[in-house]
Amino acid sequence: MVSDNPLLTPSSLPYRLPDYAAIKPEHYLPAFEAAFDEHKAEIAAITRVRSMPTFENTMAPLEAGGRLLGDVSRAFYTVSSADATPEIQEIEETLAPLTSAHYDSIQLDAQLYWRIKTLHDQLDDLGLDAEQRYLVERHYTEKTQAGAGLDDVAKARLTEINQRLSTLTTTFEKNLLNDTNELAVVFESEEELDGLSEGELSAAAQAAADRGLDGSFLVSLTLFTGHPYLASLTNRDSRKKILDASRSRGSRGNAYDNREVLLEIVRLRAERAALLGFDTHAAFVTADETAGSPEAVHALLRELAAPAARNAHREQEALQALIDAGPEPFPLEAHDWAFYTEKVRQAEYDLDRAALRPWFEAERVLQDGVFHAATELYGTTFTERPDLQAYHPDARVFEVHNADGSALGLFILDLYTRDTKRGGAWMNSIVTQSRLRETSPIVVNNLNVPKPAAGKPTLLSLDEVTTLFHEFGHALHGLFATVTYPHFAGTAVFRDFVEFPSQVNEMWIYWPEVLSRYAKHIDTGAPLPADVIEKLAASETFNQGFATSEYLAASWLDQAWHSLTAAEAAADIDVAAFEASALADIGLDNPAAPTRYSSTYFAHVFSGGYSAGYYSYIWSEVLDADTVEWFRDNGGLTRGNGDRFRKRLLGVGGSKDPLEAYRDFRGRDAEIGPLLKRRGLAA
Repeated sequence: MVSDNPLLTPSSLPYRLPDYAAIKPEHYLPAFEAAFDEHKAEIAAITRVRSMPTFENTMAPLEAGGRLLGDVSRAFYTVSSADATPEIQEIEETLAPLTSAHYDSIQLDAQLYWRIKTLHDQLDDLGLDAEQRYLVERHYTEKTQAGAGLDDVAKARLTEINQRLSTLTTTFEKNLLNDTNELAVVFESEEELDGLSEGELSAAAQAAADRGLDGSFLVSLTLFTGHPYLASLTNRDSRKKILDASRSRGSRGNAYDNREVLLEIVRLRAERAALLGFDTHAAFVTADETAGSPEAVHALLRELAAPAARNAHREQEALQALIDAGPEPFPLEAHDWAFYTEKVRQAEYDLDRAALRPWFEAERVLQDGVFHAATELYGTTFTERPDLQAYHPDARVFEVHNADGSALGLFILDLYTRDTKRGGAWMNSIVTQSRLRETSPIVVNNLNVPKPAAGKPTLLSLDEVTTLFHEFGHALHGLFATVTYPHFAGTAVFRDFVEFPSQVNEMWIYWPEVLSRYAKHIDTGAPLPADVIEKLAASETFNQGFATSEYLAASWLDQAWHSLTAAEAAADIDVAAFEASALADIGLDNPAAPTRYSSTYFAHVFSGGYSAGYYSYIWSEVLDADTVEWFRDNGGLTRGNGDRFRKRLLGVGGSKDPLEAYRDFRGRDAEIGPLLKRRGLAA
């Protein structure tokens, strides 16, 4: 019954936060079924209208519809990514083809498409405002690209492909989570983990205890190939164990092997692209991104790859020279790179990044760093709401207010790793803002920071500090977007633009007024010494050859898989051989500097939303680096600058062409020079 299912009645909690205390796993499937039915009825009510299409009888009800389905979906998928118990995983597997079929029935509905196309053909005569006009344009473009104009036979095959892909991507994610958990590395003594801090050892001991391995130490794997501990572990065998485990995920021939899964994904995506009139999946994806074509993407990646590889080889020579000067020289291998990089950094800059953790206590970084920067820029304030329960005990809820005291929304932070959480870090929405629906945003940031034992402080690495600021940039985008129509809410922008706001927010990490507030020693309260700050700035491009190479390698792998035609994808492909060939093609096949993600654990593109789109990070970084230059030239951390950035970029959500919004903010198109300088790639 509806009354028994908390998902089927509007939440009475502030901002319509789902009542997670009352929601049980058995509530989800019935709620989805009811929401599917309601949404179908709403679409049918639009297509049954006998009068000619107008914005009011077509677009407005289309945007108003699907509200229950959106609410249920966001409530569920927040949990399935952050607390995927076996029961939740089973529900997600059941839902995948059902959800795909439902959305295909909407996207491919011939009557609905005719109504939208009719409006699109008459755009200049409808008297629409800018957001309404863009809404018609986007729905028409998206439905056309989705296949709404195909004949019935082609639509039937397209629906089959989409349903199968939804199942496969869910399987890929489930396999990766399970294999990552199974491959967590167990150590029996502290000696094997020499070099880790007290807090890191505490977290490893707690992780082992949580699995019933009292007295041992468990090192959980991160989503990407490397691991933060590789930079400080003195035991070479221990480093090798961790990296070998990481690189073997999804390719061990066990129940969680992802090779056949990803090959079928590649084949089906290529077939779908051909069905839709595109040569490749990459062409299909980029046609509706700011890049416009895979050729534009490939040109940028190749332009950056050659100097990045050269820089990485120079860095490698310096690392090898350091090893050769030691008592027992050996050839540098991938598991050695991070460790000896820190040795060289210490020698060249007298800087030990691992030793900086005591200055980056998580709560202070959050309150006096992340939140403070937002308050200075935008006037927003953040108040914790312990009375509001999120989906997991570790997830904390904060209420956000504007400078004038008006309510803005909720921000939820879920900081710690756990076996039921997928790897990496991300932002998602539970409720999106819309004037039409009179809703305010609820956004979530998830990280995977190891949780220390009770009573111990959480000390972050510099990389984790960066991730916290980065993901909060996404959160601000989701909080600030102020639109009428749900289609444009929050971060609903082009994939190769969405990383831009989050990357910009990273600039405040080292901004003096911000750093001086949050970077204080956990025991003494002393600020991070001025000479250390100077060394951090001086070493900004240090190891950028490696960092850029490993990212570009992953981006190229994504493009290589998704640049296959249907015929090429149908061939018998060996995954490892394909990877090696693709990386050699772009000159990024250095064994000592492996790709950030290998295919079998490349969740961004085989289970996330970045297929043929992982290039988006570097594409967006062109805008980011150019924007950082603008802030520096215009006074930096000021309300005036923040208000301009909020109003002209973050606040428009997806309701405006993103490059047009950028030009409105910057006064011109972005230039690549600042990026090349930042990455150490300038000639």
